[in-house]
Amino acid sequence: MKTSIATFLLVAVLSAAAAVDANAWTRSGSVTGPRGTTSFGGSGSCSGGACAWRGGGTGPAGRSWSRSGSASCSDGSCTRQGQGTGPRGNSYSYSRTVTR
Repeated sequence: MKTSIATFLLVAVLSAAAAVDANAWTRSGSVTGPRGTTSFGGSGSCSGGACAWRGGGTGPAGRSWSRSGSASCSDGSCTRQGQGTGPRGNSYSYSRTVTR
């Protein structure tokens, strides 16, 4: 009986965790070219009509970059914005709104 209850509780907890993370994602990889290997990765999630992400990587010369951003849609208008730092330390930001 105790084993059945423990198994039920474990399944319930794992199901709840899967439901919470159903809209989350992660990606990673690497590419090798004539100058060496570049590794990259990122993660993000969406909830309630809005998404957010964060990512970055390291190039063959050891220089790294990062980026993050968000997007949301409401009343026929979608906005995307974010910021990042390039491999030479330069920062950038962007924002764009599209309306139907």
